[in-house]
Amino acid sequence: MNTSDYRAGEVLLIDKPYRWSSFQAVNKIKHAIKNHASLVVDGVRTKPKIGHAGTLDPLATGLLIVCTGKKTKEINQYMGMDKEYTGTFLLGATTPCYDLEKPVDHIYPTEHITEALLQKIARDMTGELEQVPPLFSAIMIDGKRAYEYARAGEVAEIKSRVITLFEFELTRIALPEVDFRIVCSKGTYIRSIARDFGLAAKSGAHLTALRRTRIGPYRVEDAVSPEWFTVEKNLIL
Repeated sequence: MNTSDYRAGEVLLIDKPYRWSSFQAVNKIKHAIKNHASLVVDGVRTKPKIGHAGTLDPLATGLLIVCTGKKTKEINQYMGMDKEYTGTFLLGATTPCYDLEKPVDHIYPTEHITEALLQKIARDMTGELEQVPPLFSAIMIDGKRAYEYARAGEVAEIKSRVITLFEFELTRIALPEVDFRIVCSKGTYIRSIARDFGLAAKSGAHLTALRRTRIGPYRVEDAVSPEWFTVEKNLIL
């Protein structure tokens, strides 16, 4: 991979590690490109243009599309593509952020839950849904990020949005854990799916594992770690 390709515009497929923010992953690549000798033109170091097409939460892993150079103009195009996720819900307990970033705040009964009930909920949730995103999210509310309100202990109203679950498959049921595969539209929060799944089961649920496996035609199997870009041999002079 030649560094001139980065400036002209490249679409990079990154497998974001666990507990890395999307910003950290992009910054790692940006730093590697910026410090590469071939980015010095006529004695002046050029500034690499780089951005990602869709954030992944720190506790999620998987595919992150990163665009460089002129390809950054196409970021919205990639953000609009359908996405595929796999992961695990834990039934019988909730957290304020709907995942493991915060401790459990409520416990709920699960004795009444059957496999047949869970399969029916997955079928009923497949299709167009009205979803309320988590308060612990980067959504803007009156000029502030939603998570800023949440961290300050304030209550803010988040408007619902229409999303689509094209596929919702339960791949393993071992209560209280349920593994899933979801194909969804832009703007879907899988953490909110966990919350709504628990509510539909007349219990509670939160997300304990999440991996993005596909964005449009791009698959995580073809992605590389952000650390790949720190290896000198991968940046050709």
